[in-house]
Amino acid sequence: MRSEFTGLGTALVTPFTRNGAVDEAAVRRLAERQVEAGVHFLVPCGTTGESPTLSAAEKVRIVELTVEAAAGRALVLAGAGGYDTREVIETVRAFERAGAHGILSVSPYYNKPTQEGLFQHYKAIAESTSLPVIVYNVPGRTGSNVEPATLERLAAVPNIVGVKEASGNMAQIVDVCRRVPEDFLVLSGDDALTLPVMAVGGRGVISVIANEAPAEMVELVEAAERGEFAHARRVHARLASLMLANFVESNPIPVKAAMAAMGLCEEVYRLPLVPPSDASRERVLAALREAGLQVTAAARG
Repeated sequence: MRSEFTGLGTALVTPFTRNGAVDEAAVRRLAERQVEAGVHFLVPCGTTGESPTLSAAEKVRIVELTVEAAAGRALVLAGAGGYDTREVIETVRAFERAGAHGILSVSPYYNKPTQEGLFQHYKAIAESTSLPVIVYNVPGRTGSNVEPATLERLAAVPNIVGVKEASGNMAQIVDVCRRVPEDFLVLSGDDALTLPVMAVGGRGVISVIANEAPAEMVELVEAAERGEFAHARRVHARLASLMLANFVESNPIPVKAAMAAMGLCEEVYRLPLVPPSDASRERVLAALREAGLQVTAAARG
């Protein structure tokens, strides 16, 4: 087992039963599938896990189940973010008690803090726990950007160890890699940008497509880690259509539809998420086939 959050981390979907409850058996089964495929760490309760619609108790239980399923074979980086710093700290402490090995914390959304506010928010979170903390920067969802200069400051906070960079701005990511210490982890937050991010100093990806294709993404990331970019590009080319199809509608709608078509979980969402349009579903199914992944269940209409 790795001692740090490098390589491939899977942003796990949260499976629900037909009556809308968390499907605990499926949580275990999906986490076990990831570990068996060689994924380096697991990320429950993130955006892909529909975290905004999970209760506090459900989040803790999902982290517990994921830790149990990993059974020491992979690290668990639990998603704990929000726009109320005090509430985030409470969640972090609960996840620490549940056995998480680290925290992925999305930057505050809706209230759009200043860069100083972002710095103080993350500093307070880090000081509340002994766990390593990874900043999650996704301006398209939060409405604010954690700028490279702020990440440079945050990198000096002892247990803030990295960033999941999902700005989609390669110039910004290059600047981050240039500014932060060598041991500060820069992880891609976009599957399609995994290779360019790793080429400029990134250490891996927190991935959506790994829900569908964990072994293939392990192959891609490990090839890039070894500097075998020709090999990594071949794997990327095979997965590229699915990487894009996973975002044809808001994540995790497409990936959950894909996983249901693969027979991995029920296609159940919590409002305000709803099933994809027919056109989006067809694109997802076509991309699954192009990636060489087997569609085993009838697609829902």
